[in-house]
Amino acid sequence: MGSDLQVVKQIHWVWVAIALHAITGCYSFRGISIPQEVRTFYIDEFDNRAPNSPIDLGQILSEKLKEKVIRESRLTFNDENPDIEFVGTISRFYVSAQAPQPEETIAFNRLEISASITYQSNLDENNNWQSNFSFYQDYERDQNLLDIQDQLIEAINEQIVEDIFNRAFTNW
Repeated sequence: MGSDLQVVKQIHWVWVAIALHAITGCYSFRGISIPQEVRTFYIDEFDNRAPNSPIDLGQILSEKLKEKVIRESRLTFNDENPDIEFVGTISRFYVSAQAPQPEETIAFNRLEISASITYQSNLDENNNWQSNFSFYQDYERDQNLLDIQDQLIEAINEQIVEDIFNRAFTNW
């Protein structure tokens, strides 16, 4: 019986050692993985090059990403010599008619927003990447876009920010 207890204790200490090794290698919280040496980030206001979009769309999206990184990581915002940087451009703000019915009427409309994002690691250039992110929301054909635009943009931006965050910190 005493030897069984010793085996259990040894196994316990092996797991503790493995856990400590994993923790010192990188920071992980809710599936994110950030190298220990990365401590600061910077997000410049995203450039808005999408015709017909609200003029502050780039600012809104970059602020949402900044808030998410602050809220869900240990990184601190720093505009002087940050460890990582995000640079972005809003490239598309597009409304289209979807799902025509037999009488050629429009069943609903779709608002799509796309952004091109560059992630730059100032500590390890092998981690740099550039990706396009896009998402959309549908709305009823009899709704005026201007009446619901803010809530559509909010929902779209939420998903785009989630996708950018996951690409940057979970390597998907």
